[in-house]
Amino acid sequence: MHTLRAAILAACLLPLAAHAEPVPVPADKLAYVGDWQGKDMRIQMGKDGKVKYKRDRPGKQLDLSVDLQGFHGDNFDVGAAFVRSTFVVSKPPHREGDKWKMTVDGVELTRVD
Repeated sequence: MHTLRAAILAACLLPLAAHAEPVPVPADKLAYVGDWQGKDMRIQMGKDGKVKYKRDRPGKQLDLSVDLQGFHGDNFDVGAAFVRSTFVVSKPPHREGDKWKMTVDGVELTRVD
């Protein structure tokens, strides 16, 4: 019975999830907004919650446009429909000299805009 209920619930929510809007970046996280680049990785985050992500790894290249789903501490979730991914931020945006830097998924990124 639980499987049937889950299937019905999923069928009802699918059209809603497919049209979900991105979550705008909250005021206390505006430092995350911008074009961040590092070794084999680029994250572009807009105030409106639109996120572009590129990552090049041996045998695997990603180039995605996804929506911000929210922040959990310094980390942030992105996704579309039922697919979600968490970016682990070990060093949130901070100034080093005249540059903004952050470390995401182990990669040091510098804001270039």
